[in-house]
Amino acid sequence: MTHAPDSRFAVVVVAAGSGTRLRGGAPKAFVAVDDRSILHHALRVVFLARPAQVVIVVPAGHEAAALDVARDAADGDPRAVDIVSGGTTRQQSVAAGLAILRDDVDTVLIHDAARALTPASVFERVIARIAAGAVAVIPAVPVVDTIKRVDANGRVVAAVDRSELVAAQTPQAFRVSVLRAALNAVEADHTDDAALVAAAGHDVVVVDGDAVAFKITTTPDLERARALLAAAPLASVPSPSVPVPRVGIGTDVHGFGGEGTLWLAGLEWPGEQALSGHSDGDAVAHAIVDALLAAAGLGDIGTHFGTDRPEFAGAHAEAFLAHTVELLSAAGMRVGNVSVQVQANRPRFAARRVEAERVLSAALGGAAVSVSATTTDGLGFTGRTEGVAAFATALVVPL
Repeated sequence: MTHAPDSRFAVVVVAAGSGTRLRGGAPKAFVAVDDRSILHHALRVVFLARPAQVVIVVPAGHEAAALDVARDAADGDPRAVDIVSGGTTRQQSVAAGLAILRDDVDTVLIHDAARALTPASVFERVIARIAAGAVAVIPAVPVVDTIKRVDANGRVVAAVDRSELVAAQTPQAFRVSVLRAALNAVEADHTDDAALVAAAGHDVVVVDGDAVAFKITTTPDLERARALLAAAPLASVPSPSVPVPRVGIGTDVHGFGGEGTLWLAGLEWPGEQALSGHSDGDAVAHAIVDALLAAAGLGDIGTHFGTDRPEFAGAHAEAFLAHTVELLSAAGMRVGNVSVQVQANRPRFAARRVEAERVLSAALGGAAVSVSATTTDGLGFTGRTEGVAAFATALVVPL
């Protein structure tokens, strides 16, 4: 990786969170992802960045455990590692880490241990930009969801223009003197260190982050990290000259009886009875999601869109498929093509088949989608018009 000038930079890894929302039975950083903890995975990339010093901020009483994790993650790397207990707020924890930096360190990277899968390339971009003369640098990714401003009663007040929005990640790099002065000058709590430095009047510049650098905060986040790591061994296998595609199969079934109008294959079908389900009951979209996740080795639809994800309650195909594309991209894959067959007496697909293919393709970033439909000659629950079944086959290609 790229070195900072004179290697006079350190990384402070903030790992002092309690992990209440994660419910892992231990402070968040010490919860296992696979056979290693969140902290271990975070530190592996930190050591690749070759800082002059690594400082790990942990909950009081967990210093010895953190040192053991650091030694394991360092794999014999002799560079200095210091462990310090954190405070009750993020700013107190960061200040504790800065307090023990070596005197010759002039640049510091603040990294959340909870962003355990952050790629080395993100560290490289941040280090290169701070080395080029910036005072403060953060990695960030574009906001892809539709953002709404709501009032205290939960009513939508206005839409927010997301073209000017990004989601901040870590590591965030700062001149040590600037960050220390900001900590001393600003009294209000901030959710990240860049906000603190900006409040002190300094410019903060942005470099590209990465979708896989998400923060492990809730149980679904942890399951996503586990799924990505389960697929990671494939990355260690030498890639052939032509990427090898992977195929997955998905199926979904929903019964009629939902509220509102029918949504199927990403289309609204006025006058047709709705399907029941946690979201909109779109069996076609859900079968495609399962097929794509299976092909990528990322679990199934329940792993990423279960009933513990309220943001997907009532969501339509576009939200499901777009998020699935993000998951694939984070795992280093893209959609090749999808074929899906619908088994149902109603609705009649023939007149809208091309429209459905176009809508589903757009939601998958332009990948080819083919849709076919059939009945079962009166047999089974679909033949009795009790519901809809869908069967999908998907091909994904490593990037």
